[in-house]
Amino acid sequence: MGISKTCDGVSRRDVLRVGALAAGGFSLTNYLSIAEAGEVQAGAKAQSAIFINLPGGPSHMDTFDLKPEADDKVRGPFRPIKTNVPGIEFSEHLPKLAGCADKFAILRGVSHTLAAHALGQEYVNTGSRPLPSLEYPGFGSVVSMERPGDREIPGFVAVPNINQRPGFLGVQYAPLNTNATPRAGQPFAVRGIKLANGMTVDQMRRRQDLLSSLDRRMASIEKSSSLLQGLDRFSEQAYSMITSTRTRQAFDISKESENITKMFDDQTFSQSCLLATRLVESGVRFVGLTLGGWDTHVDNWTKLKSGLLPQLDAGLSGLLNSLAAKGLLESTAVFVTGEFGRTPKINTRSAEGGRDHYPRCMFMLMAGGGVRGGQVIGESDDTASAPRHEAITPDDVAASFYHNLGIDPTKEYHTETGRPITLVRDGNVIKQLFS
Repeated sequence: MGISKTCDGVSRRDVLRVGALAAGGFSLTNYLSIAEAGEVQAGAKAQSAIFINLPGGPSHMDTFDLKPEADDKVRGPFRPIKTNVPGIEFSEHLPKLAGCADKFAILRGVSHTLAAHALGQEYVNTGSRPLPSLEYPGFGSVVSMERPGDREIPGFVAVPNINQRPGFLGVQYAPLNTNATPRAGQPFAVRGIKLANGMTVDQMRRRQDLLSSLDRRMASIEKSSSLLQGLDRFSEQAYSMITSTRTRQAFDISKESENITKMFDDQTFSQSCLLATRLVESGVRFVGLTLGGWDTHVDNWTKLKSGLLPQLDAGLSGLLNSLAAKGLLESTAVFVTGEFGRTPKINTRSAEGGRDHYPRCMFMLMAGGGVRGGQVIGESDDTASAPRHEAITPDDVAASFYHNLGIDPTKEYHTETGRPITLVRDGNVIKQLFS
């Protein structure tokens, strides 16, 4: 999953706008400046979440909302195939997902008006329409704050990174980016957690003893320094994670059983999905994954058929099937989305043609927790140009995602200046998802 650029020249990494965090070495100790209790509604089924971002904007008409009866200027060459749920059909290039369609719900006719990549990404990664005066927190930051977990395990991990920022919640809720993707059958270590240069845990402990001795001497000089006390606390937590066998093994997909690994192929996205299931099983509250490259203005069907759809098909089906096999699907909320769909009308920018930005109609996928799989919610018109009935908005899906995790989407937060902010400004829970 290398860096991919959208048509406006913005790289996936640029859109992250994490700037100083990545370039400045957002270290494990920095990251661990997190420890506030959250509030969770009783009775929530989902305890953790996996969010899969598809930046660039995948074509709804060539994936989960085909229109085989439409005009040839609209429908494209892909044929629909039956799934394991009667009456539901997908693209022929998603056969593995067709085989587990009972495990997730498809939202069709999701609609909004932001056709620029950066704005659309901000919208679907927060659930609130962007404002120039305020940066809303991404889903992972909210979940890691509201559902604090074990101190040895990071609360929010992005593989390799994700278009979510902590916004007004503050940098302490930013993701721990792996900045790399795992390879099949090989140990995977995150910089800062791995013991570098062959150092053993015993050597690390001896170094920590020396540092502790120096810290005590420094503390005798600076007894009143709350900053030093805070640094001590976060350094101790970083040390706990580094020396924890449990933490290092959580990232090591080579420890996974053959029964699980055979559900995934060797592509990096598929292996990242395998890692996500392992991290959730180990106690990570939120895992963000990214599969970019969906900005298919030209050669749309070649790009989809030869690369994008096989990767999504193998990775997402493996993720859903392995979560189910581990007994984790009912406790893990899964959310898959791009920033918008693509134009029903085929353009002529290349010999093959392509599709352009189209926020008026798109798809989203949800699974796990209390979500009832094997259903389609919403509908597009005959050419997938608009919702046939009332539109589903990204706000509605965000409210439903939080609801699935037992987090009240109408909860009021406050910025550092005391400004009251509703978590999801305009969304309503989609009740059919949970019925």
